[in-house]
Amino acid sequence: MYKQKTIFVCIWVALLFFSTVTLSAQDLRAYQIFDKDGKTVDFETMFQYASQTEVVLFGELHNNPIGHWLQLELTLALHAVKQENLVLGMEMFEADNQLLIDEYFSGLIAERNFVAEARVWNNYSTDIKPLVEFARENGLMLVATNVPRRYAALVNREGFEGLEKLSVEARSFVAPLPVAYDPDLPGYRAMLEMTGMPAHTSENFPKAQAIKDATMAHFILAGFSPGNIFIHFHGAYHSNNYEGIVWYLRNEQPELQLVTISTVEQQQVETLDESNIGIADFIIAVPETMTKTY
Repeated sequence: MYKQKTIFVCIWVALLFFSTVTLSAQDLRAYQIFDKDGKTVDFETMFQYASQTEVVLFGELHNNPIGHWLQLELTLALHAVKQENLVLGMEMFEADNQLLIDEYFSGLIAERNFVAEARVWNNYSTDIKPLVEFARENGLMLVATNVPRRYAALVNREGFEGLEKLSVEARSFVAPLPVAYDPDLPGYRAMLEMTGMPAHTSENFPKAQAIKDATMAHFILAGFSPGNIFIHFHGAYHSNNYEGIVWYLRNEQPELQLVTISTVEQQQVETLDESNIGIADFIIAVPETMTKTY
């Protein structure tokens, strides 16, 4: 009788353990959205704020599938209320790709030619193409906002002075010169303080980042019209802590209404890590174990 009782207790404990593991697995969260103060909010709240602003800066982790999915969902939701008054912009396309985008959207060139010539990122088909195709199929403007990488490399070698050597046509793909620059912004200062780099390289390294931020801000403003919502997709570091693109936008148009979104990875997503509080108006926390798209 004692032996049977012991066996029963062991079975009961085992069932309890496996049921607990199963329930725990069922409760896994793929993400959690927080406001800038670290309070949990839902997608609808983020959408409502985004739908009542002028520019939405959606910062992503480039290989994070949850961020890319939420970018698409937010775009779908904004399009439902704004229709043709929604404009998309992307860091993933350099300014000299705009002609290719326009030709592809108008049907002048085939998708294979567009992809072959536009220097698309290696995660284009999984993460970027859904947004591009949604814009194309719905007649929305898609703005290529990033500085051509060859000019960012030029700044990294020679500073902003190197841009002065460019032709008038080449300068049309870069933020107007002279470029405003504040080396004391924490993000740029952190890059400047990186060690293990030659002095001339380290001095220009944050300037190469700044020319990207300045150029993206420039083309966001060029593509924005009152009454529209401009949603821009870029690496989160380009707008975290209201620096980067945000600094340049506010430098040009202080009255512009902005909503910033950032994506972060954490060990857990039930609460926002202290280091991530305040980096954006909305922060999407994703588990560190989330699979990557590349």
